[in-house]
Amino acid sequence: MWVRVLGSAAGGGFPQWNCACPSCSAARDGSRPCVPRLQSSIAVSADRHQWFLLNCSPDIQSQIESFEALHPVPGQGPRVQAVLLTDAELDHSLGLLLMREGRGVEVHATESAHGTLTSGTGILQTLQQYCPVVWTPVIPGVEAQLGAGLSYRAFNVPTAKPKRFAETTSYGRVVGYRVTDISTDRSFVYLPGVQKLTPGVLGEFQDCSAILLDGSFWRDDEMASLDLADKTSRDMGHVPISGPGGSLEALSALKIPRKIYVHINNTNPILLDDSPERLHLDRHGVEVAVDGLEFEI
Repeated sequence: MWVRVLGSAAGGGFPQWNCACPSCSAARDGSRPCVPRLQSSIAVSADRHQWFLLNCSPDIQSQIESFEALHPVPGQGPRVQAVLLTDAELDHSLGLLLMREGRGVEVHATESAHGTLTSGTGILQTLQQYCPVVWTPVIPGVEAQLGAGLSYRAFNVPTAKPKRFAETTSYGRVVGYRVTDISTDRSFVYLPGVQKLTPGVLGEFQDCSAILLDGSFWRDDEMASLDLADKTSRDMGHVPISGPGGSLEALSALKIPRKIYVHINNTNPILLDDSPERLHLDRHGVEVAVDGLEFEI
């Protein structure tokens, strides 16, 4: 199967429109080496003809146009078959509204995420006024078929992040996906949002060929250190990369061929190619995703 990173930044992209932090400033003035990034989403395919999106960011139109394999084919229609959501966050679901011109949209989401998208943000209610929406319930722990040649198993990701809406249930509010190529039995894990790498979550990485993991913040106090917010990384639902209990500590102990950080916040210094933090990841064999990164599993 093939995996394509459509967007590697967290919500707001990089640079973020309202931010003048060192990383965003460098991206604008070219003072340090870095590459702009769109908001987090990936595409996966078993045959390079049928593609499935994991999350659908507000940048979906630009992301599809930048990747020829996703371009519609005359007489065949769109290449995107369905969207799998890890949660109901706006930066992961707002792009669904931009797919309203199609003949229909198939959305895989948990009961919790579906409830938020229906009675909270109202995204699915709005989308249904323009085109048919098929909801496929995602049940954590249950293997599900995904078109020709692929299957997935979602897993619950515990979070204590404050709720914006009255989700019907906390279970399944955030999930990760383990996607498997049925012909080879090889898998990768997509987990762009995780507050804590619990033993249960780490167990989902067992024997996978690649992991695309939440790399939102380098430090737990990153936002406060830049005088941008008083919330910590963990308060915002993201385990930091560095420090005790950080994701790099856990990743370093795992024998996984490819370890890739995605969903990188605009304040994170790993976005700067020459930063000490980026070089530290290089020494540990951990990649920093960039838009357009594509690899075969």
